[in-house]
Amino acid sequence: MIDSTVADTPAESRSVSSGSGPHAADAGEALLHERVAAHAHRVPDAPAVTCDGRTLTYGDLDARAERLAAGLRTRVHEDAVIAVLMDRSTDLIVTLLGVLKAGCAYLALNTADPDRRLAELVADAGARLAVAAPEHAGRLPDTVETLTPATAPARTGPAHVSSAAARTDRTADDLAYVCYTSGSTGAPKGVGVTHRGVLRLVVSQDWLRLTPEDTVLQVSPVSFDASTLEIFGALCAGGRLVVHPGGGRVDLDALAATVTGHGVTVVNLATGLLHQLIESRLSFFAGLRHVVTGGDVASPALVARLLDAWPGLTFTNGYGPTENTTFTTCWTTSGPPPDAVPIGRAVTGTGVAVLDDALRPVTAGGTGEIYTWGGGLARGYLGRPAATAERFLPCPFGPPGSRMYRTGDLARLLPDGNLEFAGRTDRQVKVRGYRVEPGAVEAALARQSGVDRAVVVVEQDGAGRKRLVGHAVPSGTADEGLGARLRASLAAELPGYAVPDTILVHTTLPVTAHGKVDRSALASAGPRPRAVANAYVPPATPLQRRLTELWSALLDTAPVGIDDDFFDLGGHSLLAAELLDVMHQELGVEIPATALYLRSTVAELSEAVGETLAGREIRS
Repeated sequence: MIDSTVADTPAESRSVSSGSGPHAADAGEALLHERVAAHAHRVPDAPAVTCDGRTLTYGDLDARAERLAAGLRTRVHEDAVIAVLMDRSTDLIVTLLGVLKAGCAYLALNTADPDRRLAELVADAGARLAVAAPEHAGRLPDTVETLTPATAPARTGPAHVSSAAARTDRTADDLAYVCYTSGSTGAPKGVGVTHRGVLRLVVSQDWLRLTPEDTVLQVSPVSFDASTLEIFGALCAGGRLVVHPGGGRVDLDALAATVTGHGVTVVNLATGLLHQLIESRLSFFAGLRHVVTGGDVASPALVARLLDAWPGLTFTNGYGPTENTTFTTCWTTSGPPPDAVPIGRAVTGTGVAVLDDALRPVTAGGTGEIYTWGGGLARGYLGRPAATAERFLPCPFGPPGSRMYRTGDLARLLPDGNLEFAGRTDRQVKVRGYRVEPGAVEAALARQSGVDRAVVVVEQDGAGRKRLVGHAVPSGTADEGLGARLRASLAAELPGYAVPDTILVHTTLPVTAHGKVDRSALASAGPRPRAVANAYVPPATPLQRRLTELWSALLDTAPVGIDDDFFDLGGHSLLAAELLDVMHQELGVEIPATALYLRSTVAELSEAVGETLAGREIRS
């Protein structure tokens, strides 16, 4: 339901709106960890968290988190930011709750990040204490005191002591966590998210409706705000959280085994991961009741394939910046999607306005920038008052003194009041002297017949000249002339300077660890001249022969010798991922991407395959 807050015309009333519904009442002042403690008091033996064959009940979870919190309280003051460096595990969930119980906010770090970035983030956040898994405990700088779950002091006392009654003067407006943005518009900034923001996301929504009978998958990196919906959605509802163990790259077979083996009912998948699963493992979704996605543009063809295969499945496409606690708008369906999957309407407790350059509401069919306000709004950027003031503005649509966030995202207002994502405002570049919005070109490419997904990136040649390069995934079988035909179609629709110089056709698009399209990988994915090859040395073993055949097919070059380098022959990260996937399927081996970059000849890679087949760890 959309309630108009400002209206000059019926069309404009839909471009400035707030979400409401059956659950629109305030979520209350009980904090996140207090809600978990209430479940521990009411149903202590109910399963709370399952990971890697081990299950913690709500009583176990709350007691372990309280013991950790007792140790943390002796070392830091309330409101401190405590870093957490762990892969997905039961210890991770215990630690997040323990930090909250201690009256602090957590900074969840990505274990796949290099140590230098970890040091930069903890320094920027002012974290002086961290809780890390033993295997990661030595990775943080000496300025940070690092505990492990085993070494953190634990208080003595009964096995289960709930902290539900141990209220202080803390409120729902206190910080729950700090999440660093990708830094697409500059240095990464720490977003301070409150308990109220998370409660608005997981308790007050009518589109989600999680219950104690639900089993929710946790697969998102905990440094990514999508994990907020998974973790606290399950635990605040009294349901069971099934944590897919590990970190970094997700093995799809192992993920499917986790989902089917534990009876998962609800998943929240990054769009790139959703696409991969629909394309390769449609049976993954067999037992689910609700699939949620967000973070990128969803493919209408793949969503249609999903819903056609599993009638009755509920699908939600969500949109939202970290600065408004994960989701700002949602579009939910159980039927076939339209030609473009909308991002929907404002969720409960959230206001949304789509405004033009003069800050006027757009009319139906118009495109403008998304502004948002309400209970999900973050405090701002940690330690950056100027950056906060630039993006968090006085809100003319809310109560006096309220703020709204300028997202930098563009949306088109559809006639039915839903929104359709239309790119970014800050990706504008000058091409041949003209200002171009790559997101608008990307949307035009995605609308072309035969295109399922599309991305447009900006590349720069040695002379500093910028050019647009399109990347398309066809909705059916591609032929050699598809890229040229798409370029000709765009030339009939766009000004010449906005037509991509090249359109490359792919079977899939690369994704980051967070499941978003990896634009940096695409930016280096264009064809380049073949380097001078080494003296040809033929393959000497069946494995080397098969690898040379794979390389020849992927790189469109022959002959390939065992001393030829994959990247010198024109390989790039997209083709590397495709090669590793084919090797996994054909040879039954999983080679890390780092090994291919460091051992990039046929001879070296065949040696790596031999090592893993022999049960040895691959040297990289």
